[in-house]
Amino acid sequence: MTLVLGIETSCDETAAAVVQDGRRVLSSEVHSQVEEHAVFGGVVPEIAGRSHLRMILPVIDRALDDAGLDLAGLDAIAVTQRPGLIGSLLVGLSAAKGLALSHGLPLVAVHHIEAHVYAAGMELAESPYPAIALVVSGGHTSLYRAESALALTLLASTLDDAAGEAFDKVAWLLGLEYPGGPGVSALARDGDPASIAFPRYSPPKQELGFSFSGLKTAVLYHLRGGDARAATPRPEAIEDRADVAASFEMAVVDALVRQTLRACERENLHSVLVAGGVACNLRLRQVLEQRAQEQGIRVSFPRPEFCTDNAVMIAGLGYELLGAGRLASLDIDALPR
Repeated sequence: MTLVLGIETSCDETAAAVVQDGRRVLSSEVHSQVEEHAVFGGVVPEIAGRSHLRMILPVIDRALDDAGLDLAGLDAIAVTQRPGLIGSLLVGLSAAKGLALSHGLPLVAVHHIEAHVYAAGMELAESPYPAIALVVSGGHTSLYRAESALALTLLASTLDDAAGEAFDKVAWLLGLEYPGGPGVSALARDGDPASIAFPRYSPPKQELGFSFSGLKTAVLYHLRGGDARAATPRPEAIEDRADVAASFEMAVVDALVRQTLRACERENLHSVLVAGGVACNLRLRQVLEQRAQEQGIRVSFPRPEFCTDNAVMIAGLGYELLGAGRLASLDIDALPR
């Protein structure tokens, strides 16, 4: 039995978790900063860093208490080293280093994106590898070929906005709260996804990639009545808000699904792992599962609570890294990219 404490502070969640043998979750604590950033319509790095400083030790203490353990009962500490906001990463990494040094515990440095992919497969009875991994969140929209939990090769990424970032910007145009994904999806349930022909970016044949800036601009121009110079209407004056939300959401989902299935065809794989905050989107789940099933492809999503940033995925992947002997020294630094 191997017990790993995971620590995650890459952006605006302070999280800690204890996981046994990479799969059994003994505790999971997440302190969200959404209310602190909502007034600004996005994450403010300095506010995020200060919040992590206030909450990191209380969150770790709660995770240990919930698991019925103290630091002496652990086998290792895993922590997010990259990518993320540099100030946020440094808080978690400093805490992990201090605890590892003071208690003589091995330290494991975890790649945040690889941990998201791990979360999509950690509860499956059978190995999903090799697989195509779609990571889609507020900061990332990428496709990987995953040979195993520890062997990921980047195939493509967005040329500009991430899908989650586009959701946030369109939500702001529609007068919805930050973060925008849940609000846009809720509004979209009352709209017609085929009512507005928003564009879908498609790279040249046989290539993979994403772009959402053009779609975001198309939404803006639609709201301005097709006149780029016109003023953007106030949200309450938009008569087709629900149709805009539904059509925008469908455009994003179409782009994600098409590129993911193209990657499966190009790489000759029949398994897909979907990870990141946008993996919670119900339309994405429904459309991808339906179209993948038609092509004999298996799709796996994490539980909603493991889609957004959490420390369970850090501890889980940390267990795999520990078993492979991939330990970190105490002089490692945080890497924002």
